[in-house]
Amino acid sequence: GPLGQGIANAVGMAMAERHMAARYGDDLVNHHTYVIAGDGCLMEGVSHEAASMAGHMKLGRLIVLFDDNSISIDGSTDLSTSDDTGGRFEAYGWQVLSCDGHDMDAVSAAISAAQADDRPSLICCKTVIGLGSPNKQGTSGVHGAPLGDAEIALARETLGWPHPAFEIPADILAEWRAVGARGAAAHQSWQDRHATSQNKTAFDAAIANDFDKAVANAVLAWKNQLASAPQKLATRVASQKAIEAILPVCPTLFGGSADLTGSNNTRVADHTIFDHGNYGGTYIHYGVREHGMAAAMNGIALHGGAIPYGGTFMVFTDYCRPSIRLSALMEQRVIYVMTHDSIGLGEDGPTHQPVEHLAALRVMPNLFVFRPGDAVETAEAWQTALEAKATPSILALSRQGLAQFRHGDMAENKTAKGAYVAVDCDGARQITLLASGSEVGIAIEAQKQLADSGINAAVVSVPCLDLFAMQDATYRQQVLGKTPRIAVEAGLRQSWDWLLGETDSFIGMTGFGASAPIDDLYNHFGITADAIVVAAKRQIG
Repeated sequence: GPLGQGIANAVGMAMAERHMAARYGDDLVNHHTYVIAGDGCLMEGVSHEAASMAGHMKLGRLIVLFDDNSISIDGSTDLSTSDDTGGRFEAYGWQVLSCDGHDMDAVSAAISAAQADDRPSLICCKTVIGLGSPNKQGTSGVHGAPLGDAEIALARETLGWPHPAFEIPADILAEWRAVGARGAAAHQSWQDRHATSQNKTAFDAAIANDFDKAVANAVLAWKNQLASAPQKLATRVASQKAIEAILPVCPTLFGGSADLTGSNNTRVADHTIFDHGNYGGTYIHYGVREHGMAAAMNGIALHGGAIPYGGTFMVFTDYCRPSIRLSALMEQRVIYVMTHDSIGLGEDGPTHQPVEHLAALRVMPNLFVFRPGDAVETAEAWQTALEAKATPSILALSRQGLAQFRHGDMAENKTAKGAYVAVDCDGARQITLLASGSEVGIAIEAQKQLADSGINAAVVSVPCLDLFAMQDATYRQQVLGKTPRIAVEAGLRQSWDWLLGETDSFIGMTGFGASAPIDDLYNHFGITADAIVVAAKRQIG
């Protein structure tokens, strides 16, 4: 995989191991996490972020074997780096050991020393790449290319290996099979401890990690409260309230933020902080390490026993993107809480205003991008994301308050279908207004103005284009109708084109944002009810 991701995933796995050990006991969870990393892995920026986290959290059961051969694809690592790698890791709070990577006894002794220390350990194993190849060892020529028949013959001679290709000598095969057998006693010992552990039920539930029914009931109860007493909330605040409802019935939810807890609204009162003094804590302060956070969450998900979510600003999905892609590729349930989702964040300006991000994320396979429009949709987005066992999710959430437009019967999770008619019209539909997130309210206002002009418009809320695309044609046609359409979103048009014909309209962004109060920005960029009305009248003649 991409260099650096593995060591960062391993940090997440080591976090999950300590977390589960604290919650369910060392008798059930007490493994080490081992990494084999190369020069390139430790050059990648994400490895620096992850190693810093591991040192700070004192993840003493994390052991990295560094294949220190000083070669990368271009040649000697001297071409591009002069780091004191060991010194850097010592500064992070790691134990650093060195050994001859070709001496099994030396490597074994180093691993034993690492296991005995309460710090994460880096074992610098000095090696020669391609050892035994007389003409290519120690060079980049053996890094990513086959040796070739002639060099293989020479290497066999140099190494004194007379056996033909794919033949494993009987003594070596027996030794290898003995490795598997020697774990049998340890495995049975664990099974016995598991069978009698007072934490067995909770541990088994965490490993199964299926709390769908309890979550659905908790979300429905919260939605019923909203039905009785509608609230105007920023969807980031609505997300926090959804977490408050879900966390008591989904104990494996493992939250965090990249130094934006107060802005992302990712922490609730029931959270305790995960750190080296409290590994049983359920909330992680990742620091300003968005990429490291995303990669660690993949490791937590891969480990099992916890459902990770983490927050930052939507624009910083750019920093997380390589790990988001791997979440999707590896089919891991990781939830990215991305707030400040549009120009609606206001004065922070175009560096912080996501414009292209929704479209860019929606093209990624196996990723659900939710942009809920009110508190009800936000709760449903959380429920749907938790039910998606093999798909990561993005929750794109607003900074500004959004009026609640969902009322009445709350039994159905309408967000799970990706789109639905939020506000229908009286009489035959003449035009359909499609919108997501904060623009649903704008579309509803436009609908009222159109009704005053005698034009029947239906408002379709589209909290998740990905899920809507997965519905059958009959449902999609029922929602979209056969009338002209206008799509409204404070982002770029690209991800909406499959729903729009040549004569349909898109009202949104065509470039970067600007620094100004929210109302001024929406007026400046023409994302208004008045603009929708003008476009609708033009389309229907």
